[in-house]
Amino acid sequence: MRRRMFGTAATAAVLGLLTPLSGCAGAAGGGDVTLRLVAAEYGDTPATGSQTYWDKVTRDFTAAHPGIEVEVRLLPWADIDREVSRMVEAGKAPDMALMGSYSDFAARGELYSAEELLSVGAEANFLQPLAEAGTVNSRLYGLPFVASSRLLFYNEALFTKAGIAEPPKTWSQLKAAAKALKEKGVAYPYAMPLGPEEAHAEALIWELSNGGGYADGNGNYHLDSDQNIRTWQWVKDNLVTPGLTGPTPPSRLNRADAFAAFLRGEVGMLNGYPSLAHEAAAKGIGVGTVAMPVSDALGPGEKAPTVGVADWMTAFRQNGHREEVGAFLEHVYQDKNLSDFAGRYHLLPATASAARTPAGGGLGQTDLDFLSALRTARLYPVNDPSWMTVSDTIKRTIGRAVEPGGDPRAVLGEIADKAVEAGRKA
Repeated sequence: MRRRMFGTAATAAVLGLLTPLSGCAGAAGGGDVTLRLVAAEYGDTPATGSQTYWDKVTRDFTAAHPGIEVEVRLLPWADIDREVSRMVEAGKAPDMALMGSYSDFAARGELYSAEELLSVGAEANFLQPLAEAGTVNSRLYGLPFVASSRLLFYNEALFTKAGIAEPPKTWSQLKAAAKALKEKGVAYPYAMPLGPEEAHAEALIWELSNGGGYADGNGNYHLDSDQNIRTWQWVKDNLVTPGLTGPTPPSRLNRADAFAAFLRGEVGMLNGYPSLAHEAAAKGIGVGTVAMPVSDALGPGEKAPTVGVADWMTAFRQNGHREEVGAFLEHVYQDKNLSDFAGRYHLLPATASAARTPAGGGLGQTDLDFLSALRTARLYPVNDPSWMTVSDTIKRTIGRAVEPGGDPRAVLGEIADKAVEAGRKA
């Protein structure tokens, strides 16, 4: 199936320091307008909820643009993509949405592009891998907001207890470390979350580390490639079957549960992102982070691409508030506002200036390590309209490849067939 994984960014992303963004005073289009933003809720308690952030941002914006009000509705991550789709289909699209996808809307011509909304400097300020992933047919429709990258975490105290001198660089070294951890009674020597919450992230990390991945060099899905089949056969034979992935079968282990076990000191190794590092530090857990080990077929001198994840701001055409939406987004993407949000949730801001300047957050060393990885990261093919269906299939299916009696070739073939079917419908 032909499809486009990464397009050329509408403008070149700039990694140097750019002039902070600013909006002009007054209503952008004249008269009174109320904009509606639907945004994902990033907090998990009332104290960490996103409402406080959006209240301040919208209040400051309206003070500078007295003709424009902004109403914000927060939805859980589990519901927001589906709910926004329902609103659009009912003819009640929000003016903006901050969510996990965008390309199906872009393919139907329902979104404004960045060049219709933002100044040249603002559009060029997005980090390059994120801008590329947000681009469809050479236009930027998914405006990256915050992002993260993935590195291998290891519990330093457990490594010392197991006599592991240094973190693994190859799969065979990872297996040896996991065996040493198991012999010392570690519950999850390597925690492998292939449950339905976020299995597509863990799957891509492993496939990239063996020279595979979700797409080939021409931008076509190759979900059942020989490299991917060999990857899951190795994982099944060398980690899952010997009991090195812990008491919960990978197909039933979700990321949140794996992270919680890591914070309880029950996990030796797992793939994680910045917020987990901060939570572990707060609990006094010594954590090391390294690039994902590569297969022995690639060799210890090789490096696999890091997996990156971004969340997307979208702007819908349905209500015709292009100028007002553009003014609001220029405000939101100011360094101080974007870095404030990223800092609340230990994520990475999606613009070069917010990531690199003290005014843009003054990132600590842990965040800088993840930011460095993000600059060359491989993101999901979010700019393919079929990706929502394909990712859901991966999340629900890939764990079966490593179950007792599971057949990696058959499971990956099933996923590939679903991708072809989704592509025909997209």
